[in-house]
Amino acid sequence: MARTALRVLTLEPGETYRLETGDHEWIVLPLAGGCEVRCRAPVRTPSGGGSPADGSGTAADPAVFELRGRADVFSAVSDFVYVPRDASVAIASARGGRFALAGALATRGLPPRYGPAPDVPVELRGAGSCSRQVNNFAAAGVFDCDRLIAVEVLTPGGNWSSYPPHKHDEHHPGEESELEEIYYYEIAPHADVPGIGYQRVSPSPAGKTDILTEVRTGDAVLIPDGWHGPSIAAPGHDMYYLNVMAGPGETREWLIRDHPDHGWIRDTWPGQGVDPRLPFTTPERTEEAR
Repeated sequence: MARTALRVLTLEPGETYRLETGDHEWIVLPLAGGCEVRCRAPVRTPSGGGSPADGSGTAADPAVFELRGRADVFSAVSDFVYVPRDASVAIASARGGRFALAGALATRGLPPRYGPAPDVPVELRGAGSCSRQVNNFAAAGVFDCDRLIAVEVLTPGGNWSSYPPHKHDEHHPGEESELEEIYYYEIAPHADVPGIGYQRVSPSPAGKTDILTEVRTGDAVLIPDGWHGPSIAAPGHDMYYLNVMAGPGETREWLIRDHPDHGWIRDTWPGQGVDPRLPFTTPERTEEAR
């Protein structure tokens, strides 16, 4: 992908992963377990105009963040850490765990920062069999990044998510933003049976991406363009996916267009309730949106 990046780390107890961020900004997000993040980043001048060259040197002492994390993606909203471009990062986990690194090509050098779990706005989106939970931890307008937009979506088993199909692969001011996207999945098992789900991406006027695939825990689908959705959670298997997005536009925003054949489904939601299995978690800030 040209502008987005994703790494998923599995760290053994006591293991450390080292990252040179280069020309990307990154968010370290615990999927299971907690970790310590040490970030040595460039020192920026107060008058910096957004250029990586604004730095006057590298900080002598790293910023250190302790991430409490969570048992798994279905049990809690997690805290997270933002690390900027041109930084040296060490991620260490005393007990081990699994961690996502969501990245985007960046121009501005921002300071490293901690994102507390209670500050993550949680949205209940859709209704009926289209109900899902969205953890807007790094949504545009929620947490400041240069280009990166990242959210988590949790869908009860049997429901359709990312529906109606929508796209954001062309720039139309005030209507649609140009963003490529990565989906990373974790599917809850039933007893000892691994979970499965399905993802559809269909061609749009801006591109030819055409995908219908089964997805399991650890899988990712790359979406440079196209109408994406539905993301289908098999009955009995709750679905989690992490969305990582970025685009070339100067304004960091998520504006979408619904597929003209399927957008009518939104008109049916006001007469339905949100799936009673939601929310999976009960954070301090939960909102309903249709």
